[in-house]
Amino acid sequence: MSKGAAGNVTGRVFGGMIFVLGLSALLLMLPLSLSAKETGEWQQLSPEVQKILKPFADRWETMPPEKRQRLEKGAVRWMTMSPNEKEDAGHKLEKWRKMSREERQQVRERFERFRNLPPEQQQRLREMRKRFRDLPLEKRKELREKWRSKSPEERKEMKERFRKEGLPQENTAGPTI
Repeated sequence: MSKGAAGNVTGRVFGGMIFVLGLSALLLMLPLSLSAKETGEWQQLSPEVQKILKPFADRWETMPPEKRQRLEKGAVRWMTMSPNEKEDAGHKLEKWRKMSREERQQVRERFERFRNLPPEQQQRLREMRKRFRDLPLEKRKELREKWRSKSPEERKEMKERFRKEGLPQENTAGPTI
């Protein structure tokens, strides 16, 4: 695989991971009082939620309760989103759909590892991600290219250092990698 193709796959996997993390964070913010009764039967959903979840109507009763609850919470969240948030979510969903099964599985595994981290480590990762997103586009490209140019051993060392110490603090020259 060429360096450019590897970068595309890495970018798609990372983007998918961010989508899953973002969607999960949105779902966690929903008040539980908005959910249907514990049984999660189709008829107990509001007409608005049923309209959003119509593609799942045929198989709703056979889905695991956890999946029904996640879908319902997502539909309720969708109803509260602004048009811009809906557009952004649509783009992320499209990226997810374009991913291969292997890429999706990698994202799911990474997300599961993230969910199993202690809350303070999860928060640190969120902060690191925000710091990266807040960088100018050119700086992010530069940092990605630096990362891609590292050997697997160098990447492993850096990951371990980041886990222990966090990302280096930004100075006037920018973060050092």
